[in-house]
Amino acid sequence: MHREAQRRVYELMAPKLYHTCKRYLKSEELIEEAMADAFYTIFTKLDQLKETAAFEAWARKIAVNQCLLSLKRNVNFNIYIEDMAAAAEPSQTHSAGLEEEDLLHLLTYLPEGCKTIFNLYAIEGYSHKEIASMLNISEGTSKSQLNVSRTKLKELVNNVYYQNVNSNGKSR
Repeated sequence: MHREAQRRVYELMAPKLYHTCKRYLKSEELIEEAMADAFYTIFTKLDQLKETAAFEAWARKIAVNQCLLSLKRNVNFNIYIEDMAAAAEPSQTHSAGLEEEDLLHLLTYLPEGCKTIFNLYAIEGYSHKEIASMLNISEGTSKSQLNVSRTKLKELVNNVYYQNVNSNGKSR
């Protein structure tokens, strides 16, 4: 692939793939490593892409797979319940409804296993069977981790977001 074309693809896709990697990985170093590996794969396997219209989804899938490789080295997905990373603090006063950005921020407070499975299932659209295969876990573990992540997210939304809204004199 021509260097100028690679640069343009990188400029177009880097912000999107960064956002995807950030949903899975916490450290900037791991995010950058996953992105570098993803772009390497994208540029070296471009000939395997069947339909150019599917490029963005294909590139995002490659980035997700790079993040999963990084997580598999450090996370035990078979642990059902982990402690919350830290108590979430409201970062600002919310005057409108809960936004996507707010929910994505709350995901950072979930345990790694729960967050990863929530991302794969609810955001990327993978089935429990696919997630189990990708992470070398059982479908039951995937379902259990998703259930834990939903429960913890509801708690976070109620404790952080709605408590903050109510404390500012607004009711729900």
